[in-house]
Amino acid sequence: MAEITRLSLNQITVANWTVSQAVEGCVRHGIPSIALWRHKIEEAGLASCVRAVKDAGLHVSSVCRGGMFPSPIHAGREKNLEDNYRAVDEAAALGADSLVLVVGGGAEVGLDAARKMVADGVAALVPYARERGVKLGLEPLHPMYAAERSVLVTIAQALELASAFSPREVGLVLDVFHIWWDPQVLPMIAQCRGRIYGFHVNDWLVPLPDLLLGRGMMGDGVIDNRLLRLAVDQAGYDGPIEVEIFNRIIWDRDPDEVLHQMVERFTTLV
Repeated sequence: MAEITRLSLNQITVANWTVSQAVEGCVRHGIPSIALWRHKIEEAGLASCVRAVKDAGLHVSSVCRGGMFPSPIHAGREKNLEDNYRAVDEAAALGADSLVLVVGGGAEVGLDAARKMVADGVAALVPYARERGVKLGLEPLHPMYAAERSVLVTIAQALELASAFSPREVGLVLDVFHIWWDPQVLPMIAQCRGRIYGFHVNDWLVPLPDLLLGRGMMGDGVIDNRLLRLAVDQAGYDGPIEVEIFNRIIWDRDPDEVLHQMVERFTTLV
């Protein structure tokens, strides 16, 4: 079973809480790490967030998210890149293990053009991130998100893009919701050795209630979280494991009840 020392609360799991509330919740429930979302950082102010996590003694496993590189116009792509520079600055200030990149979809420009824009965007961002000591974590998403959210839809595809750069600069963030279905998931995880920057757990509910906001708590669906966690461990990753759940029903529950259940499920099922 996974030790609570590896547990990280991805802030979106308790989306109604502010950064300070999420930090205090982690302290109450003995959760040692947290992943912060940029819209929540903006609400609270970056300096306030830095103070909050430092005063609480929390580790920041990631900042979510950068990416969203494609645009049909040059000015749009430049604007997107500037936003990624700001995201790197935020991750650096918080001492985050990585900046998670959800690279953007192909709806506006087509898949081939979007993938070229993503590759160009990552290449442009790497030197800026390197100077600030920030690792860029490519997160492959489930193929159902290819139009709107990510043209990186498999581990193999994300690994190919990451491999153009140093393992200390660009790696992968693996989320069970996005990879569990892949018949090559276990050998592909093994190929990621040295490039796994983060690991996210949750569950796939049956039937899936919503494409975006339908994730479940570990144990409520069909994903074998422990199998995938062991595979990630065997590939050399020993860092924080984030629980990242997008689900309005969970968001509407008492967040402290959610964290209590999250700790229990994490330590028994992951």
